[in-house]
Amino acid sequence: MKLTRTHSTLCAKSLSENSEGSCFRTGSKRHRSGFTLAEVLAALALMAIVIPVTVQGIQVGSRAGQVGARKAVAARIADRVMNELEVTGQLLSGAQGGSIQEGDREFKWSMQTQSWSEGNLNVVTVGVDFEVQGQEYNVRLSTLVDPTATTAATSTTGTETPQ
Repeated sequence: MKLTRTHSTLCAKSLSENSEGSCFRTGSKRHRSGFTLAEVLAALALMAIVIPVTVQGIQVGSRAGQVGARKAVAARIADRVMNELEVTGQLLSGAQGGSIQEGDREFKWSMQTQSWSEGNLNVVTVGVDFEVQGQEYNVRLSTLVDPTATTAATSTTGTETPQ
């Protein structure tokens, strides 16, 4: 085995010299790159926590978007039904119901008339039920109607409640 002196380092013939002139063993542990088992397990544990939380967040966001969009459609349908019932003179005719197809979705509506505690007025409520990801929701639109007059009062409220 022949020894040579380079940069105050002894290199054996079995050692190789890199471009900087320093000696190293090929395949030595100092120059291997990679992750330890502990690092891999820590990364897997972190992913096991983060991924389900992220998926749940995406589902909640998706549901909120769908509920908002369908709530707007349901409110429009309730307003349209109430206007049609008023124009046709059926606004004070008691309870009614039906369904309306909007695109590929079906919205069920119902109308109820009740007397109001103040004066000689009636409360007319149109409710529209819809489903988002297997859960039922509804929108209610109410107005006050004077049965002796020909037009409805413009006191209208809208609410949305999950069932």
